[in-house]
Amino acid sequence: MDVVIGLEIHVQLLTRTKLFCSCRADYFAAPPNTLTCPVCLGLPGALPVLNKKAVELALRVALALGAEVQEVSQFDRKNYFYPDLPKGYQITQRAVPLARGGALTFRLAGQERTVRVRELHLEEDAGKLIHTERGTLIDFNRCGVPLVEIVTEPDLRSPQEAREFLRALRTLLRHLRVSTADMEKGELRCDANISVSVDGRPGTKTEIKNLNSFKAVERALQAAAEHQRALLSRGERVEQVTFGWDEGREELLLQRTKEEAHDYRYFPDPDLVPLVVDAMWLAQVQAAMPEPPWEREARWIRAFGLNPSEAEALLVDPVRADYFEEVARAVPNPKAAAGWVLAELGQYWTGDEPPLPAADLVALIRAVEEGRITRPQAKEILEKAVLERTSVPVLLSAAGGVVRDEEALRALAEEVLRENPQAVADYRAGRTQALGFLVGQALRKAQGRADPKRLAHVLQTLLSGG
Repeated sequence: MDVVIGLEIHVQLLTRTKLFCSCRADYFAAPPNTLTCPVCLGLPGALPVLNKKAVELALRVALALGAEVQEVSQFDRKNYFYPDLPKGYQITQRAVPLARGGALTFRLAGQERTVRVRELHLEEDAGKLIHTERGTLIDFNRCGVPLVEIVTEPDLRSPQEAREFLRALRTLLRHLRVSTADMEKGELRCDANISVSVDGRPGTKTEIKNLNSFKAVERALQAAAEHQRALLSRGERVEQVTFGWDEGREELLLQRTKEEAHDYRYFPDPDLVPLVVDAMWLAQVQAAMPEPPWEREARWIRAFGLNPSEAEALLVDPVRADYFEEVARAVPNPKAAAGWVLAELGQYWTGDEPPLPAADLVALIRAVEEGRITRPQAKEILEKAVLERTSVPVLLSAAGGVVRDEEALRALAEEVLRENPQAVADYRAGRTQALGFLVGQALRKAQGRADPKRLAHVLQTLLSGG
């Protein structure tokens, strides 16, 4: 029984104001119901005015996906009654969306997969319901925040593919600077449609609403697939219904039978004129497009010698990607910079901003590459620089030099060999990994200041009877 999955992805656009009014769109930390006006509350006589910036950000997404932008699109009213929708309808695009077609390629287990896009359209967000023990509260701050909805073709064939497709899409959205796409804040969320086909025949699909984490997408789709397979194996029918997903209990919750399009009574919004995107405007948006992540990855692999997994890890966050590129261009070995950013600095990188100025990391890497300090020393300096907020050049000037004197290294090596007879016996018995242990012991005694390559050579010489 094959699984067929299509996604409807909602992305909050990174605009200063809402889609049809001048209320601020950064609602997340604002007190409830403080970012509202007659327009987003749907009060009588209020008229919407389209946010040009929201259109341009949506056009960036369309162009990056290779979609065909419609020269003329229109806004429709989607009518339904729900407590967090004060107008009783949502302004969206159904009959003529902003763009059609396109595709996005992603990797799963090293293999490339491509998912086609059916359409991309603009719409406004609804408010937010807050459920408490005393009842349900409504915060209208989110009403009218601009969304771009991306509807895929049913090209996904497993919950894992759906998860990785969303990861790739989030990376793209962040690099386009159209959204922070924070799933925990609901800035990127999706509805998933899934069906199980029997003998190649399309099955009846069920929908899972408002999935807002990669884990939730994968687990919910797995549960829905198992549910449909169980029904079919018993000879029962799959009903076209909508589920919610309980993250805590990891189970599907039946919400309602699936509505059809006519249930929403779509019609053109009489207060909004058609949206016209002419060739000149589209060319301006195209000229201002940031470099897409797949082009950046190819350039890094070609110019900096990175492997695809290193590039992919750095590209997850555009701030980290920009930081890496600044460091890589300023050090002798750009590939080494990837390790420093991902591993050494990565353990301290917990917020949105880098924990250390790029120039400081460059100075630290250069000091290691030039042999002025050892890597263990560099790690200590990095930790102090981050935790004590001290400049790396200041710490470098206070650091002792690297011990390279042959007599000093020999004395240190002889002491370590006397103290670790078992490791000596292991090495001479052919277990050469014991040398790494002995080098580590010697570096610890030297407080990380000994040249590890010279030290390893001295130990090898002594172990061989030299």
